[in-house]
Order: sequence, then C-alpha cells, then structure tokens
Amino acid sequence: MGKRTISILQEAATSVAEISYFIEGKGMPETAKKFADDVFKFFETISIDMVNHRLCGYARWKDLGYQCVSYKKKYVVAYLSLKKEIIICDFVVAKLLKD
Repeated sequence: MGKRTISILQEAATSVAEISYFIEGKGMPETAKKFADDVFKFFETISIDMVNHRLCGYARWKDLGYQCVSYKKKYVVAYLSLKKEIIICDFVVAKLLKD
C-alpha cells in the first residue's frame, strides 16, 4: 500500500490556521494546536493509494472535479486526486457549504 505525495494549497492551510486561531481565542491554546496537528495528520490518511472518496456534492467543487471527505462530521476537505499526488484544495466548516 503506497502513499501519494500531498500538496496543500494556501487556501486550505489558511482555513486550518484561522479555525485554530479561533479556538485559541476562546482560551484553549493547547486544543488549538492539537486541532491543527490532527487535521494535518488526517490529510496524510487521504494520501493512501487505496483511499478514494466521492465527488463533492457542492456544485462549484463538483464542477472542478474535487473529491470530498468529512473530517469529524463538522468540516469538509476538498481535494484533487491524481495518480501520484493529492492536492488539498480547501478545508471548510460543513454548514457553510450551500449551493
């Protein structure tokens, strides 16, 4: 079982940082750091060759050919799955996605 290279676009990294900063602002700095670490570890699990997710239901992402996976039922990771690379394109709060 191989792994593909992971590339994380600036937009996705910024989204993770903003959510982490929000958590830190609520007085939970350790939780904020753990959140960011856990998200990036989750990104690693997407890179396994055998993993394949559905196309996104969100129309704009579907048109771009993004695949989506839920993270902790609260967030959505949108990515492009290529033969040798995974490109993490976006990370958003699921309830903010509307067609």
